[in-house]
Order: sequence, then structure tokens, then C-alpha cells
Amino acid sequence: MRELGAVVGAHATRFAVRAPQADAVWLCLFSDGVETRHVMQRAGPEWEIELPGNLAGTRYGYRASGEWSPTRKHWFDPAKLLVDPYAVELDRRFTQNPRLGIYGQDTADIVPRAIVPAPSLPLPKEQPCFARGGLVYELNVRGFTIRHPEVPEHVRGTVAALAHPAVLAHLKKLSVNAVELMPIIAWIDERHLPPLGLVNAWGYNPVAMMALDPGLCPGGVRELRETVAALHAEGIGVLLDVVFNHSGESDTGGGVLSLRGLDNSAYAHAPDGTLINDTGCGNTLDFANPAVRRLALDTMRHFVAHCGIDGFRFDLAPVMARGPGFDPAAPIFAEIEADPLLADRVLIAEPWDIGPGGYHLGNFPLHWLEWNDRFRDDVRRFWKGEEGIGTLATRLAGSSDVFGPHQPHSDCRSVNFIAAHDGFTLADVVSYEHRHNEANGENNRDGHGENYSWNNGVEGATSDPHVRAERKADLKALIGTLFASTGTIMLTAGDEFGRSQQGNNNAYCQDNPIGWVDWTARDTELEDYVAGLSAKRHGRMRSFARFPDKVRWLTASGHLMTIADWEHMNGHSFIYDAEPEEGTGEGELRVEICRARHLVDIDFTA
Repeated sequence: MRELGAVVGAHATRFAVRAPQADAVWLCLFSDGVETRHVMQRAGPEWEIELPGNLAGTRYGYRASGEWSPTRKHWFDPAKLLVDPYAVELDRRFTQNPRLGIYGQDTADIVPRAIVPAPSLPLPKEQPCFARGGLVYELNVRGFTIRHPEVPEHVRGTVAALAHPAVLAHLKKLSVNAVELMPIIAWIDERHLPPLGLVNAWGYNPVAMMALDPGLCPGGVRELRETVAALHAEGIGVLLDVVFNHSGESDTGGGVLSLRGLDNSAYAHAPDGTLINDTGCGNTLDFANPAVRRLALDTMRHFVAHCGIDGFRFDLAPVMARGPGFDPAAPIFAEIEADPLLADRVLIAEPWDIGPGGYHLGNFPLHWLEWNDRFRDDVRRFWKGEEGIGTLATRLAGSSDVFGPHQPHSDCRSVNFIAAHDGFTLADVVSYEHRHNEANGENNRDGHGENYSWNNGVEGATSDPHVRAERKADLKALIGTLFASTGTIMLTAGDEFGRSQQGNNNAYCQDNPIGWVDWTARDTELEDYVAGLSAKRHGRMRSFARFPDKVRWLTASGHLMTIADWEHMNGHSFIYDAEPEEGTGEGELRVEICRARHLVDIDFTA
């Protein structure tokens, strides 16, 4: 199988791109603002050309001609400069422009050019820096570092900022097991945002799946590789949040930027030819197409081999198993498992999309982890007073009702969280009953409507000491429950010190103080509380990776729980004592929960 993309050899540079329905394809090289076109030769479904010399650092793109008939699923327009789907670095960020979607209008001046990568040896293969039962710390690279007072201003907002000693010290203080980076792949704003004066701040709208965003990672592959190495040196793994479910080319009103102008069959279509929209973004990548699966696999291989990435979180992951319906035995799962670079990586599914039958929590392969939104909702509802102790105990014990009975020597697959990037921050869960997304320009219609949140009597910010104390107690109870739970746990950056988004529960377009972490407004007492819990858990991680076999469930007075105790309408407390897994030497684990006292106590015997 030919290698796609731009590859520098000993005496020549080879370019190859897939465009099976094109009539002609040109390689476009750029130097000092001048474009030079080279006719490529067909090689089956691909086109290729070899040019003499080492062209590393050269800017390039493609143009393709053929039928222009969107109703017939053909979007060939030689006026469009097309980004290589296999590009790994770009010379500028994507910008939205109406010309991107208008036939015949040239876009060479507004579309990023790919950069020919210099030859590099892959990194030595190492085991992932990760352990189940640990703490995953989800962060937006720009929002997390843009206001950090100790990070030099010219580095803030970039991947390199994560390697700064002050950032590493914070992650170490929290005993972070792995950071999960929200998308760092080059993306384009949704079409409705520029007229509102807004931009996409989260990055879940990529164009080329392995091209690093020049704004977040101006040093390209080298910057990411060096940052990963710095985190690894501190025992912290790195997971990438990847978006393989759709691209920023969007629906039929979107632009012709890359795949659409080269191989539109990469997108899933209904029998009548319309684009399938299982993502809510207008277009869905077709994982029944082997070329799409190859692009996803090659993307993951690139980041493992050349950047040392430990694993991936897959946005709207059911799309990867659709063809068009979800199949738990979809080819992508076996292909990942059979790949020597990918088989041991950390794989985390967001197990839902908006397509037919799109909720698949518990249905991914046994070696995958899954975001558990039922944990999020049930824990919130318990502390709000709307859920009973039986449901909470099930969530604490690893959600066997979702993932099946505990299997000997099998770690829990649940990724437990109470707040994530999508939704209220943790502090806003106990400060707002309703979303406040007016700044998003959609009349507060966007974002989740049901958040199982409460405000302790005042909506939003307040100086009332009683309300603030109640909120602090709620936050400690919620966080304590997370750290007491069986499974891998996830905390979103800033939740450890009470970060707020002013009630905005869909801050994807808030690249401003609403969406940025304010390091000067930290609740350091709450931060220290979280750090203490995390240190305790980190030192006994095996006790949380799987629920122990030998457990006693007790009432608050120390008696064995009965069915009547579990079903008591006003039940609000319980204790469980768990014997450690043989050979761990971790001691007995004791967890006490009491809603009336805002109490979550985690203790180990010697």
C-alpha cells in the first residue's frame, strides 16, 4: 500500500493523494507567493508525482478537476486549493469565507498550505504512561494557559505552555495521571460564528485530521513531541481528543477545503444522495469506507510514532462503528487491536452521537474505556436530593448495570466525571439552575436544557456567605464522590478551584474570559482539598481500578444494609468496607457517604 501525503526520500520528494473520481489532479507548490502547478499521474484511486530533491519545508496543496454536481455527490472545482488530508503541519489557520463554497472562485489566498515534513525517525515504542483508576485531567490548551501569570506571555495559549514548570507543578500537585487535550488539530469556525463576532474556541470542527493547528502548536510536530516528553518525564501521560466523526467542510452550504474536493465518498450519504448528519454538524464521515478507516488509523499511528501520544478520546465515537447503523463488531475495532502501534494505546469513547439509536454506553469493546454520563447525572441528582442511595452505590461500584457484572482480573471501563468541557463547570452546577448562554448569539437556545443543577437559593454569583458556604460544601461532596468511585476518573481543568463560566453551559464559541481559566481567582482552599483527595487515591490506585470482590455495605450506624435500608425513601447515607485485592498491600478501603452532612469520607487501614 502506497504511503499517502508528502514523503521526502534520499533524492526526491514524493506526493500522493486519493481522488478516485477526479479527471485530473495538480500538485501546487508555493514559493514567495507564486504558485507552480505540476500534473499528477493516476495510480488506481490515487494520484502521485515525484519531484527531484529534498523539498522539506515547501508549502503545497492540491487542485482537482472533474464533475461539479453536488446533487450527484461530486464537488470537483479546480479553482479550489485543497489541503492534503495527510498534512501534518500547516502554514496558517483556517478562516471562514463565503468563497470556499462558491464554484469557480479561487481560494488559494485564503486556504492554508501544507508544509512538506522533514524526514524523522519514529520514537522508540514504549508502554502508555497511564493506569486505570487514575485521574484524567481534561483541558483546552489555549483556555487553560492563556491567563497563567507564570507562563511567559509569548508561550501562553500554546501546547508548549503545558511543559512550563508552573503548569507541571500544578498537574503534579493534583496527582494527574494523564492530561486529555481537547482538539489541537487545525479547525475552521462554523459559518454562523464570524457574523456574530465569535470564533470556535474548542476545535471540534477539524479539516485535516492530523494537521496540528498553527495557533495552538506553532512549533508543529516538534513542539508536541517535546511537550509530551516533558509530561512523560513527570509521569503524566498525554491523550488526544480526536474528531473522526465529521469535518469542518460541514453540510452542502459548507466549503470545499480538502476531502470534499478530492474524495467526497469519504462522507456518508443516504440512498437519495443527501448527506447523513449523525453528528449535528451537517456531514458524517463514512467508516464503512476503508479509505476513511485508513485515514483515522494513519492519524493515530502518526501521533503515537512521532509524538509519543499515549491514547485517544474519540468524539461522538459511535460514528466510527456505523455503516450506517452502529455495529459493536465494526471493522475499525479489530483494525486498531491488530495494529502493533495502536493495540496497547488508551482508547476512550464518547459513546453517543445524535444519529438513529445513537446512545451506546457500555457497547464498546472490552478493552475500551467509556465516558459515563449516567455517573455524572446520577451523582448530581443524588446530591440535589432527587436520587436514592441505591443508584449512587451502583455508580460508586463501577456501574455494573451498564458495563456488566464484575469480571475477575478485569478493570472497570467507566470514565467517571461530574462535569466536562461540554456543559456547566462544576462550580456552575451548584450556582445556576438554568443555562445562561446569551453570549453565544442563539437567544439562549443552545446547550443542554436539563443539567440536574441547583443554585442554593441565588442564581449566579453572590456575596451571601451562607449561600457561598453551601455551594462550597456541595462542591466538596461532588468532588469527594468522584474520587471515591470505582473506575478511571476525569476532572476538567479549573474545576478543582471553582472555575465559573458565568452559567454558560456551551462555551464552545467563547474564546474570552468566559471560556478561559482565571488563575488569579482560584479558590485555593478547594484546590488543596482536591489535591489531598487525589494524593490519597493516587497512592492506592488499584483499589479504585476495579470494585473489590469482598465488600460490606453498612448503615451509618455500622449495621449491615438490608433491602429495606436500600429502598428507604429518605435514605441518604451508607458506608462500605472493601478488602484489598490480594497482593496489592493497599489495606482495607472504607468509604462513607452522608447527604445530610455533605460528607464523603475515604479512608484506608494501614
